[in-house]
Amino acid sequence: MHLLPATMHHRVLRVLGVAAGAVGLVVSAGATTATTAGATPSSGVTATTIATADLPAGLLPFISGPGVATARRITIAPGGTTGWHFHDGRIVGIVESGTLTHPGSDCRPVTYRAGQVILEPEGSANTHRGQNLTKDPVVLDVVYLLPKGAPFFEDAPAPPCDR
Repeated sequence: MHLLPATMHHRVLRVLGVAAGAVGLVVSAGATTATTAGATPSSGVTATTIATADLPAGLLPFISGPGVATARRITIAPGGTTGWHFHDGRIVGIVESGTLTHPGSDCRPVTYRAGQVILEPEGSANTHRGQNLTKDPVVLDVVYLLPKGAPFFEDAPAPPCDR
């Protein structure tokens, strides 16, 4: 029995499949609670946790101990931004709808549209922000592959090119 609507369940499985390949993760769906992203500064961003799965130590080479895979649906309102941030683990996402503008620490934007996959490496050297410069919401399905206990993101100051 699925705790999620069938279409959402299929999206979660698709995102987890892209993120984890054939590692055979067991996904446990929990209650979904909406939260607001807190990158510096963020606006117009909401995130809902869809599912989580514990990862044993040694499964992923970029996580030194046990990890957690968390699938989240992120919505960025028109004109919204995540603020500058980075992740302590790798992130894999799919743009479900809208157009995401995604500048990195060099301030050069990369544009992602519906159906495109976003891969974000870990670490402060990979500071970035997500922006919605359009009149329609951006909806992302994202899997965070993080060390156990790590936050979804770490706030970061704007790079010199954005000051």
